[in-house]
Amino acid sequence: MAWMQLIAGGIFIVIGLATMCVAVFGVYRFHYVLNRMHAAAMGDSLGILFIIFGLMILSGFHLSTLKLALIIVFFWLAGPVSSHMIGKLEVLINEHLKEECEVPEDGSL
Repeated sequence: MAWMQLIAGGIFIVIGLATMCVAVFGVYRFHYVLNRMHAAAMGDSLGILFIIFGLMILSGFHLSTLKLALIIVFFWLAGPVSSHMIGKLEVLINEHLKEECEVPEDGSL
């Protein structure tokens, strides 16, 4: 049983690391700031989910598992909010943004 737990946890951790590595390539591949931010946010959320889920499997079901689950909830609640705020800041500050994409006249998102 311990071997199955180790293998399952290791698989989830490797999947999470691979997801985060793909997100890094996405950040460097895209030229537009909002696309880079999207690649980083998606890879970050999914990668952290897989890594922490793998750690939950490896640690067994204890109080530490609940703490790891709360970390996942915090990242999933804080990630989209911070990404939205960074995107809104980019819309308000970047003067050349209208050349690259459609932006509402009042700058709202």
